[in-house]
Parts: sequence; structure tokens; C-alpha cells
Amino acid sequence: MKLSLKTFFYTMLLFSFFHAFSQEKLVSPWPESSNINQPWARWWWMGSAVDKPNLKRSLIDFHKAGIGGVEITPIYGVKGEENNFIDYLSPKWMEMLDYTIHVSDSLKMQVDMVLGTGWPYGGSHVTLPHAATKLIVEKYTVKKNETFDRDITVDSSKEKTPASLLYVVAYGNDGSFVNLTNELQNKKVNVKDKGLEGSNIKLPNKLEPNKLNWKAKKADYTIYAVFSGKTGQQVKRAAPGGKGYTLDHYSEEALKAYVIPFNEALKGREGKIRAVFNDSFEVYGTDFTPNFFEEFQKLRGYDLKKQLPVLLNETDNEIGNRIRSDYRQTISDLLLNKFDKFWTNWAHSKNFKTKLQAHGSPGNLIDLYASADIPECETFGSMPFDIPGFRRDKEDIREGDADPVMLKFSSSAAHISGKNLVSSETFTWLREHFKTALSQCKPEAEDLMLNGVNHIFLHGSTYSPDRAVWPGWQFYASVNFNSNNTIWEDAPALFSYISNCQSLLQQGKPDNEILLYWPIFDAWDKYEKGTLFYQFKIHSLSDWLYGTSFYDTTKNLMKKGYSVDFISDNFIAEAKVVNGNIVLPGGNFKSLVIPSCKKMPVETLQKLIELKKAGACILFEGLPESVPGFKDYKKQEQNLKNLLAENKIQAVSNIFTSLEDAKILPESLVNTGLKSIRRDINGEKIYYLVNHTAKTIDDFIPLQVENKEIILLDPLTHESGNAIVNKKDKITYVKIKIEPGQSYFLKTENTASQKKWNYFESASEPIALKGNWKLSFDKGGPKLPADAVVSNLESWTKLSPDAEAFSGSAAYTLQFENPNPKIENWSLNLGDVRESAKVWLNDEFIGTAWSVPYKLNIQKLKPGKNVLKIQVTNLPANRIRDMELKGQEWKIFHEINMVDKDYKKFDATKWIPMPSGLLGPVTLTALKQEN
Repeated sequence: MKLSLKTFFYTMLLFSFFHAFSQEKLVSPWPESSNINQPWARWWWMGSAVDKPNLKRSLIDFHKAGIGGVEITPIYGVKGEENNFIDYLSPKWMEMLDYTIHVSDSLKMQVDMVLGTGWPYGGSHVTLPHAATKLIVEKYTVKKNETFDRDITVDSSKEKTPASLLYVVAYGNDGSFVNLTNELQNKKVNVKDKGLEGSNIKLPNKLEPNKLNWKAKKADYTIYAVFSGKTGQQVKRAAPGGKGYTLDHYSEEALKAYVIPFNEALKGREGKIRAVFNDSFEVYGTDFTPNFFEEFQKLRGYDLKKQLPVLLNETDNEIGNRIRSDYRQTISDLLLNKFDKFWTNWAHSKNFKTKLQAHGSPGNLIDLYASADIPECETFGSMPFDIPGFRRDKEDIREGDADPVMLKFSSSAAHISGKNLVSSETFTWLREHFKTALSQCKPEAEDLMLNGVNHIFLHGSTYSPDRAVWPGWQFYASVNFNSNNTIWEDAPALFSYISNCQSLLQQGKPDNEILLYWPIFDAWDKYEKGTLFYQFKIHSLSDWLYGTSFYDTTKNLMKKGYSVDFISDNFIAEAKVVNGNIVLPGGNFKSLVIPSCKKMPVETLQKLIELKKAGACILFEGLPESVPGFKDYKKQEQNLKNLLAENKIQAVSNIFTSLEDAKILPESLVNTGLKSIRRDINGEKIYYLVNHTAKTIDDFIPLQVENKEIILLDPLTHESGNAIVNKKDKITYVKIKIEPGQSYFLKTENTASQKKWNYFESASEPIALKGNWKLSFDKGGPKLPADAVVSNLESWTKLSPDAEAFSGSAAYTLQFENPNPKIENWSLNLGDVRESAKVWLNDEFIGTAWSVPYKLNIQKLKPGKNVLKIQVTNLPANRIRDMELKGQEWKIFHEINMVDKDYKKFDATKWIPMPSGLLGPVTLTALKQEN
């Protein structure tokens, strides 16, 4: 049959249309992967004893496993390697850095680095004037008409480092105040001898002290001598060339001096480092900076010297607490504006980003996190989960502090300031050394991502050269993700899962509808035993977070299904209202909730009223009673009350009723027990759902989106398809079956664009695979045990002493008959796996089972006999135990060397062998596809 040219033309046009349409339908809903999607690793360079061959080999290992970048942190070294140590920032060290960047670039990886060694910032070039500082006050009494004639010095038994006398002031019992600073008689100090060139600080020479001769004429006086003292803290875990004083974190002058060596060292390397990192605030006891009193007067509007007796009074009283609040706020302001913001600006001048852990700081965490390009939280220890089969043995864990409310400080800061990435130091002390399984990492990582983290950093990996005997070089507080750890065998599966999740969680923008005000002044306005240095630490949440109305309101909103971001006074000042939404640099929000609080600045209340008048939904759970701080507080307090009364501001009786009245509705899917987070991509929504409950959730779950099709994506397998949905009113119901330990993403769209998602249900009872399993030990040590045949699946440690000591991989092989040739799909359940497994069926690789539930879906079996091969990898714990029982020494590290999870002497001889291998039962369950 011949076709006319016209018919042929239309046929080809139609074919092209349908081909293009089908191609469009097959476009993957997964974003194209990049190194930013992948997990990164903190990379400890012990003694900076690195060389090019081992750097290259390590980076290739990272790349092949699925790690997207490294964060270099030089630390203390290894005993016996002293000749290989490289001083920090020396030409040789910079050569190693350049080579690391070169190799990383070739692998399409990226490099971050710490601006120093160990932590916190500090080092050999930090002179005393710029070292971390503390307030020292010496008190003296003098009676009326008596003459005070003595040297003004610091008690030398208390202070090992020199202190600079700043002021001497006297307070009379009649309320009078006398500044005696100019009355001091002191001789010239040779600052060159003190190493204080360029400093404007007066440092008294011990042999030539400040002397005061003064007569108290009008009253009895208490004299206060105010010194700028030094904490004396040295950099913790410093590397060669990096030892020295910790830096003053409230001084722009100190920071400018600190970066001078980096300006020189990094010249010509602008933009080659992705980001510079600053670890959690662990500058201990630093409540002062030399020009604190001057900065205080500029910021708070009054002379603190006149209020020292009240500030330092050891009683819990209103005026003292107000002044202490001002003091703490000033520390916060200096840390933010004189240090963190300057640091970020400096990094930007080099075309670097900044990555900051603000927790532990004595300041407003929201503002501090937001000052960096990438806010970073951290987790420490192990959290509980209800997932059946999830192991959390008490003897191997320390209780964790990954509280969702705490995690949200970093992600909230990113969300409101418009920073797309939120990172986390992840898995610190997740389990005892050598006892962390991949399955135990997964829910911990999920909780981070559910609370806004989308850029996970592994804590961590220790550079270990080929010459280092097993277990290689070890860091004292990490899981140690590298090839010396047996879990490296299947770690790529964990990294792939994280990468798949983060590829979606980095898309679009966060979609949290509620802002929640953090009333930090309620925390600052407390006596706290008179301490001026008030830290917001992750390890002491009970001191400042738990039990507050802020914490309770956050938990209640989240429990109800609302998504929340926190906001500070400074960010409230930036807010605008557009079409009824509260607009911040990072996005739009539907409401701002004020939890019950006692103290609020008048300026904040004024701005809230402005936003409310402009159409924003501002809800007060309780009304502030007063203003923070000391200056004119009575007048300010009255202004606050007048504003509340004049604008008829009232507390709501029920926050949830008020939100629903404003048509701000929660995601009721939370009632199923699922955890979730939501993002927005140009109006379409992405939901990340995780089941950490003990039950399978098999139902239609509601989404607060109207009339949508839903793509269901499995980050574990990278599969996707259109889900079954029911659309009712303004809610889309999506069918989902999610077992304990599983997770899915849901992505909304207007029309179905994918093949249908396969829903399976069990078609029979599980069938146990029994018979003689051939067991062969493939790789590991200290030596490969003899092969065996086992009919009962139990720990391989029971086979022989060699097997008990073995850490590595072993293959289980079983021939079995096809139970039912008519079944097209099966679920293979490996039962109890210690700890991860690769699976082959008839020589075809099926996948890796590394997390609870240890299940893989397989398609049609061959008629007759089938061959199942399962390569199981255990933990390194049994091999370490064996080494220590034999007296083999591997703890060869300087400084802290090795400690256990409780920071006590590490001793694996006390351990019992950890169950290892395939414990089963291994079962097949026939599946049928649901309609």
C-alpha cells in the first residue's frame, strides 16, 4: 500500500507528537544528582601527616562510595609519626591543600576547611591582647575618713595569665559613686617584654603595679577594681603549628588580626575552597572583651561602671537581673556584629562561603546561625526509635540530645534568612567505637532531614595512610567512615539514600506556614546564680529550653501538624506584609505566634502591631508583662502597656481555633504517626514522610493540597510512580503503604506524568527458606575463618575462635525450589541481619539490605532450583576485642588518645562478642498487585 505524501507527512507528525509525549511522560521526577546532594565528611588530618598518594587514594575512596565533599580539620597526631607532621599553613601544608583541591576537582568533589586547627578558633599567632577574655573584679573596703593606700592587683593565686586593670571605682554607702581610675599611680610598662606590641591595653608589670592613694571623705566605700583578664584557654585538639590561645570572639580587632596569616596563605586560592567552618562555641568562661564597657554604653545607653555592685550582687532581684540581661544581650550583640558577621564578610571577600555551628554561644542562636551562609547543627549520642528490630543496646549508647526543637534553631535561621542549605555534624558518638551499624544511622539522619537539615556532614573520617596497620588512625569521638571500618563495604547504600533525600530537600523553598517568636529576654532576665556568661548549649537543654512556653508551644504546634520556623526580634524588625502574608528574606509565612512571655522590647511589640494592622495574622498566647533591660525600664514598661491597651491586643484563648479561623490548617497526616516535612517548588509541594512508629501504615493519608495528582518516590530504591489518589473538598488523599523504618517522598502535580506506582500486598504466609547454607568468609581479619555449612542460621561467632574474632564479610549461599512458579513478585525478608547484606539471585545482583526492615522485592523466580547468595558484613568490634585480649596495641595517638563513649579509658576486653552474620529467618512472601 502506498501512502500519499500528505498522509505520510501527517503520520510522521503524529508519530513525532506521541513520541515526544511519551518521552515527556518518562522524564524522571528525581533531580539530577550533584555533589551537594551527597553527604560530606569531616576529614581529620592527624598531625597533618598527609602525603599525595594517600590523599588521592582517600579521595577516590570517598568519591566511589558517594561522598560529595570533605571538610579538612587538622588535629593532634599519631605517636611515631612525628617526622611526618606538617605545620599548619606552612608551604608544605598549603601544597597538600592545593593537591587535595586539585584531586577533588577532578572527581567533581568540593573542599571545606576549618580556619584553624582543632577547635575553637585560636592558635600560635593569637597574642594575649586578642585572646579570650574574662571579667575580673577585685573588691576592697575603706571606712569614712580613712585613706586607702595599696597596690591594685589581681590575686596571683587565681590567675596564671596577666590581667589588665581597666577601671577603679568606688561606691559609698550613701549612694555616691566615684571613678578613681585617674587617681591611679602606675609606672610605664614595657609592653614589648610582654609581647603586647600594638595593644592599647594597659598591662601592669608585676614589679611596678598600679597604686591607689585615696581618702574616703564622705562615707564608707567599697572599691571595685575592674580587670580585663584572660581565660588562658588553649585550642583544643590542636595540630602541629596550631597550638596557642583561643581567640576573643567579641572583638573585630582580634578577628582582623587572626585572619592576617590566612590572607597571606590563601592568596591566589580565592574561590577554590567552598566554605570555611567554625565549630560549636566552646570558648569557655569568656564573659568579657577589653572594650566591653564602652560597647555596653553605646548599645544599652548607660554607664555599667555605676551599676557594678548591682550587677555582681549575689542575690536574685529584679534590678540585678535587668542589668544582667543587658550584659548578656551585649555579649550577644558583640559576638554577632563584631565577630560572626565580620567573619562571613571576610570569607566573601575570598569568594568562600561560611558554615557555622552557633549552638553553645552566649547569644541569640537564630541571629547567629543566620549570619553564616550555611547554618549547621549537630547531634550527639543516640536517640530512641520505636521501629521493631531497631537495636539500641544500653551498654553501647549515650543518650542523645537531637531534640527537634533544638534542631529547628539552625534550619529556622536558614529559612527566614534565605539560605538554602542547612548542614549537620552527624552521628557524633552514635554508638560506642566500632559498634555503629548503618541501620542505626538511618533514622538519626531522617530526624535531621525532617527538621530542615539538607546537607549532612558525616562525623566523620580520619585520614589514614596505607602504612597504618588496621584499624588505622582513629579519631576519639567518631564513627570513622573510611575503608578501615567494615561498614564501608555497604556504606554506599546509606550515602545513596541520603543523597536521594537531599536531592529533593534542596529543591524549591521550605514551606512552613507559622513563625514562632523566641522570647530570649525571658532567658536572659534570670539570676542563674549571677553568671554573666549564659550559653545556649545542646547538652543542657533543661537549663534554658525545656519547660518554657516557647518549647511547649513548638511541640504542641508540631504535634497538631503545623510546620514551624522560629524568629528573633531582629528578624521581626525586617518583616513586611504582602497580601496578608508575613514576608522575610527567606520567604512568606501565614502567621506569627507569640508564646506566653514576660519580657518583650517595645520596638518588637510596635512592629508586631504594625504587621497586624497591615493584615498579618499575629496571635498572642499571652501578653508580655514588661520590657527587658534596665535603662528607663519603668517608662518603657508603661509604653508597652499603653500599646497593648490602645491597640486592644488580647491573648487568644485557643491557638488552634484561632489558626483555623484564619484558614491556616494543619497537615492532619500527623495523626497517622508519620513524621513529615514539606517544601514548595513553584506552587507544587514535596512531602518527606518517615515511619518511625511500630506499625505499618496502609491507608489513604490526607494532604492539605487541592485536586492534585501525586508522584510517590522511594529514596531507598530510587523508584517512582504515580500514586492512587482520592480528591475530596480541598484535600487530596494519597494511598500509601509504609512499614516501620521506611520513608517516601510525595510530589504534587496537576496531571499524572509517570507510570503507576506498584502497590503490593501479601498473597500468602511467609515461606521459610531452609536447607544447608554454604558459608564462606570472603574478606576481613584478623584471618579468614574456615568455610562452613550451616543448617540453622545463628551468629557465626559460635563457629570457632577464628570466627568469633572475625570482622569482615562472608557469603551465605542456598539452593531452593521455587515455591510457586505462578507468582510474579516476591518479598525477600532477611530477618535479623548483623549488620548489612548484598543479595544476588541466580547470579543477578538484587540490591543491598542495610536497614530495618531488611527486605527486598524480587521478581519472578526461575522454575525449579534457584540460587540465593547473601554477602553479610559485620562490625569491627569483635576484631578490636580480639586485639585487646591479645595485648596488641593500636591506641597510639597523642593528647586524648582513645576514650570510650563516656570519656573513660577505652577497654574492649570487657566486651562480649557481637552477634554477626545472617541470623534470619530468611523468608519469601508471595506478593499480589493491588488495584
